[in-house]
Amino acid sequence: MQKVCWPYFDPDFENLRERIYGPTCRVSIDNESMEDCTVIKVDSVNKQGLLLEVVQVLTDMNLSISKSYISSDGGWFMDVFHVKDEHGNKIGDQRVIDYIQQAIDTTKETLSSSSPSSPKAKAKVYTNSTLLLSEHYNEHTAIEMTGTDRPGLFSEISATLADLHCNIVEAHAWSHNTRLACVAYISDQRTNTPIEDRSRLATIADHLTMVLRAKSTSGSPRATVPNQQEVKASDLQGGEGMTTNVERRLHQLMLSVRDFDEPASESSSPIVMPMGLGPDRNGQNLRISIEEWNEKGYSVVNIKCKDRRRLMFDTVCTLTDMQYVIFHASAFARGGYAYQEYFIRHVDGCALSTEGEKDRVMKCLEAAIERRVCEGFKLELCANNRIGLLSDITRVLRENGLAVVRADVETQGEKAVNAFYLKDTSGNEVDMEFVERIKREMGPINLAVQTETKRHGLAEKPNTPFSSLGGFLKSQIERLSHNSIAIE
Repeated sequence: MQKVCWPYFDPDFENLRERIYGPTCRVSIDNESMEDCTVIKVDSVNKQGLLLEVVQVLTDMNLSISKSYISSDGGWFMDVFHVKDEHGNKIGDQRVIDYIQQAIDTTKETLSSSSPSSPKAKAKVYTNSTLLLSEHYNEHTAIEMTGTDRPGLFSEISATLADLHCNIVEAHAWSHNTRLACVAYISDQRTNTPIEDRSRLATIADHLTMVLRAKSTSGSPRATVPNQQEVKASDLQGGEGMTTNVERRLHQLMLSVRDFDEPASESSSPIVMPMGLGPDRNGQNLRISIEEWNEKGYSVVNIKCKDRRRLMFDTVCTLTDMQYVIFHASAFARGGYAYQEYFIRHVDGCALSTEGEKDRVMKCLEAAIERRVCEGFKLELCANNRIGLLSDITRVLRENGLAVVRADVETQGEKAVNAFYLKDTSGNEVDMEFVERIKREMGPINLAVQTETKRHGLAEKPNTPFSSLGGFLKSQIERLSHNSIAIE
């Protein structure tokens, strides 16, 4: 009888990778322990940037983090998050729970196969160069822009892209301390496909750079931010879940143009005040301090400010992109205020050693917190999408003395969903009675207006008469429509 031999396979072979590199990421979601929130626990081998990716997953789901405890010392990552949904309740949908578990586990696997210094894990700083790459995802070409902000700049950018036969599929813009950062996803107007022609991309970059470098026609003195106008293609991915990724890139772009520095006025020298001791800016009551824990070699960052959504994402994103490792952290919200404490070192293993380095970290954190806090009001507009719609809307706003300080523009099927954060260009506070008149006069237009920051005392009346802006906005947009599509 012939003897048949088979190779021997150790039954533990399938677990070899886990035995070498540690167990797979364990995610526990508990809806029983707490009465008013869901508890999410994450245990995993630690990698630089893993905390940010986990927080980003929770932020993508529009969850608010009311309390968290973080420890990643000794190469092990252990986090506890107390979260609530957008209505302030526990996570009740099992599909959402399954998605969170899968997304965090995928995040761990992605980071384990990448370098800690990958481009997505650190800020990129660019100066005076135009780099155009043929990077596009989901049939869109992504373009990044940075420069000195001025009233009407976002409108000019929209008009320039329309004149160059570019369709704006999605765009996000932030303005802070006279700096502007914008990420736009565009396609060819005729074919609705990515723009791959390098000569055309170069033409688009040249025109947008000219717009960014143009000086304000206003006679009032303006702060100058030299040599920071840039246009380049982006390596961001599009599609679902794109907004949070774009927000991280916007943080990086604002950091690269040093929006944490106060703009220097041409008429007078800036008043320099110690960080954490200045006036109450934007009503945030912001306090930031950094202390040394010499026995353990940590720098301890303490933050107190008004609580809001995405706050933890903003602070963790900034520290990570500045190449600091968060070893331990705790955060909680109470009485409308958020308290955060981070124990950090630089990626080289050193704590913050100089006062200059501490001051820079505090300034960058302050800027990251303030970027989302927009004075004025938010205007949401939903309309049938068409070529040039964004350019027409922003032009009407500009011609009526309203400056866009932040914008989120998206296309959802045949609809364009636009959210603009507006301020009066004359410097006066916008009269909210005027805003209500806009809402009434819009009639069938799907328009929503809300105040973004609470005002104390009576608002000043704007110098420009706005009584007919609501009807004028509707008539102008309908008149400028190439196909006479009524706005719904």
